[in-house]
Amino acid sequence: MVCIQNGMIYDAVSREPYEADLLVEDGKIKKIGKIHEMPEGTPIIDVKGLRVYPGFVEAHGHIGLDGYGIGYEGQDFNEKNDIISPQLRGIDGIKAMDPAFDEAMRAGVTCVGVGPGSANVLGGTFAAIKTVGKRVENMIVKEAVAMKCAFGENPKRVYKEKSDSCRMTTASLLREALFQAREYMEKKEAAGEDIFKRPPYNMKWEALIPVLKGEMPLKAHAHAADDIFTALRIAKEFHVKITLEHVTEGHLIADELAKEDVMMAVGPTLTHATKFELRNKSWITPGILSAAGCHVSIITDSPVIPQQYLPLCAGMAVKAGMDPFEALKAITIHPAEHLGIQDRVGSIEEGKDADLVITDGDPFEVSTEVKMVWVDGKPVFYSEKNL
Repeated sequence: MVCIQNGMIYDAVSREPYEADLLVEDGKIKKIGKIHEMPEGTPIIDVKGLRVYPGFVEAHGHIGLDGYGIGYEGQDFNEKNDIISPQLRGIDGIKAMDPAFDEAMRAGVTCVGVGPGSANVLGGTFAAIKTVGKRVENMIVKEAVAMKCAFGENPKRVYKEKSDSCRMTTASLLREALFQAREYMEKKEAAGEDIFKRPPYNMKWEALIPVLKGEMPLKAHAHAADDIFTALRIAKEFHVKITLEHVTEGHLIADELAKEDVMMAVGPTLTHATKFELRNKSWITPGILSAAGCHVSIITDSPVIPQQYLPLCAGMAVKAGMDPFEALKAITIHPAEHLGIQDRVGSIEEGKDADLVITDGDPFEVSTEVKMVWVDGKPVFYSEKNL
C-alpha cells in the first residue's frame, strides 16, 4: 500500500481538476480523497504542486511489431502472402523488450492497442497490452480486442499483382470471408456435439466467429470518406460491430458520422501526406468530430509517429480547436472504451488499475516534464530531477 498525497487530479471523468490523495493497494486505486487513516508505516509520496493523470492509452498502433532500429527484418506487422489472414494474432509478433516500449512508458503511455497492419483485407487480432514487461503474456490487458480489416490503398497496393487491384475487390473479399465464416459457424452450431457432422476445422473462419457473434468488433482501416462509408455499409450488412481507424477525411463527413454509433481513432496526423487518400489530412479532424458528438480517440499509429508523442498529438489537436478536456479523454478513457478495457484503465477511479502519470504541467505542452509513471500500482519511472 502507498499513499500519493496532495496531487492535482485530472481524472478524465470530471472536467475540472481537484486536489486529492490516492491510496494504492495491490495494483489498484483503492481510495480517492483526503486520506487520514491508513496502516502505520504506509509509504507516503507528496506530489504537492504536481498534476496526476491516468496513464495515457492508445487505441491503435504497431509498437513492438515494427521493431525499433532493426529495419525490414524487424517488421512483423503484415503478412504479405495471404490477403485474408484473420487467424493471425498480434501477440505472436510483439517484441516485448523493444526499446520503443520504454520510450512510450517514460512519456506516460501505459497501455496500447497493438496488432497487424493494413496490408490485408483481414489481418488478424489486436491485443491491449501494458507498455512495461519482458514477456508479452505478462503485459496483456485483453488478448483479443478487435479483428483488423482494411480498405483503401494499402491492400490493393500490396496485392495488386496477386488478388486485389481495386476497392470493389477489397469489399468483395471481405464479404466473401464473412459469408464463408458465417456458413461455417452455422454448420458447426447445427452439428452440436456430433463431431462427425461438424465441418472440417478452419482456423480462419474460427477466428471470425467472435466477430459474427458480436463479441469483438472489426477494426476498419479507412482514411477516405468513401472507404469509411463502405466499412460501415458492410458492418451493417452482416450485423457486426465496427470501429473506424484513421478517419482522415472524417471532418468532411462529420454530420454523417455523428449519426452512426461508432468509435473512431483519428490519426496519425504528425506526418506528411504520403498517399492520395491522405490529401485532406488535418489537425482539425478530431476536434470537428468531437464537437459533432462523435466518440474520438487520437492515435500515433506507432511507429508512424513514435509512441511517446501521443500527448503532443493531443496538444496539436487542441491548438487546432479541439476542446482540451475532450483531447484528454481522446488519449485516456476514450481509447480504453474503444478497446473495451475501460473497466481497468483510462481514468482515475476507485477499483481501476493504478496506472498514473505525474507531471509538472500540461502534458500537451512540449516543455512539460513527466516526473513519475506508475503501472499496476508500481513506480516504473522517476525523473532524473527530484520530485
